[in-house]
Amino acid sequence: MATDKLIAMKIFRRVAELKSFTLAADDLDITPATASKHIAFLERALDTRLIHRTTRRLHLSDAGLAFLKRTQALLDDLEEAELEARDFQTHPKGTIRLNVPMSFGLTHLTKAIDSFLRRYPDIDIDLQFSDRLVDLVEKGVDIAIRIRHSLADSSLQVRALKQSRNVVCAAPAYLAHAPLIRSPADLVHHNCLLYTLHDRPKVWALGNQEVIVGGNFRTDSSLAIRQILMAGAGVGFLPRFLVEKDFENDLLTPLLADYPAKPYTVFALFPPGRKQPAKVRLLVAHIEEHLNQKSFWE
Repeated sequence: MATDKLIAMKIFRRVAELKSFTLAADDLDITPATASKHIAFLERALDTRLIHRTTRRLHLSDAGLAFLKRTQALLDDLEEAELEARDFQTHPKGTIRLNVPMSFGLTHLTKAIDSFLRRYPDIDIDLQFSDRLVDLVEKGVDIAIRIRHSLADSSLQVRALKQSRNVVCAAPAYLAHAPLIRSPADLVHHNCLLYTLHDRPKVWALGNQEVIVGGNFRTDSSLAIRQILMAGAGVGFLPRFLVEKDFENDLLTPLLADYPAKPYTVFALFPPGRKQPAKVRLLVAHIEEHLNQKSFWE
């Protein structure tokens, strides 16, 4: 019975994290009917409803959400204990679920992940892209990477990895026919492309000044802004990690170097209240090692 309950807990975890019996069944290589049977067994054993199901969607009950948090912690601890017992700390196994911002992930983390998987071939990476912070516990995320000036108080465990800055920039083709930009105030005369996920998209803080800018394009993708900048559409305010190579190749020109933006931090976030498994600690260390090879981090 204990074995059945442990299996049911593992299945419940994936159903709850993926919000789908079908997706969880595919992930676990079982049938949806088998997944449903184990959840029903678990609900009978606990004498409570864990998952509310309709024809279109499912969601956790309050008891289900509380049980999910406990289940995730327990299963992670169990996996860690098994690894230690089998001396797998130097040969880690298992899946790491990693949630990262789109632009940072595509430009910097995919290479780090590739080299990590070559070093640890028995680990699987489930890479999710999102520019908004997700619920790590509900989604079953082991590590979230977020880039912020600061973080709101929360129960999440946090590790600061690196610091860098946004930089004002434009393509040489745009600058050749545009008014000169000598100070932040000059930006009001330019077509400034806006990143809508900034706290204040129209306010660019440069040095000890703030300038209200405007333009004909706004988006929640800094990669889209970069592409349009290189076409000569206007002026952007983008993370240096995204445009450093464009500066080196003269595709974009950095501006207003005497008015540096406030630095931001690349944070690694972890679920609350539990020790990170060895595989997670190894991945974070590998990412940090990868970032240390870049000159634009402060």
